[in-house]
Amino acid sequence: MASTSVSRVLPASPQRVWELIGGFHALPDWLPYIPESTMLEGGRVRRLANPDGEVIIERMMDFSETERHYTYAIIEAPFPVTGYLSTLRVHPVPGREDAAEVQWSGSFTPTGVSESEAVDLFNTIYRDGLEALHHTLAG
Repeated sequence: MASTSVSRVLPASPQRVWELIGGFHALPDWLPYIPESTMLEGGRVRRLANPDGEVIIERMMDFSETERHYTYAIIEAPFPVTGYLSTLRVHPVPGREDAAEVQWSGSFTPTGVSESEAVDLFNTIYRDGLEALHHTLAG
């Protein structure tokens, strides 16, 4: 099993960041790669569509409002991995009320690609996603 994690300090309080990203169906609010999220199964599953029309279906596995994180598993996606489990987490930055660190991490088993190719793919997705989040918060 492979894993990766990307984090970034953002120019907003942890509460403000969580208000933007903490909803399981909030990806279209800050992630341009995902313009659409449809709630399924009472909100515990999301059906995402990317700009190419590809479908990604994810299930929420864990959620904590007080600790500001959620974990989800991919049920269906065009990615070359199986067993994907990811966590999006907001941390306070010690001594700074106007900043938060967001950590996006995942573990998965590559299928049909090398471990480094799969890790590079998700590093890019997480890094680009956190860049888009920074842009949304700064704008």
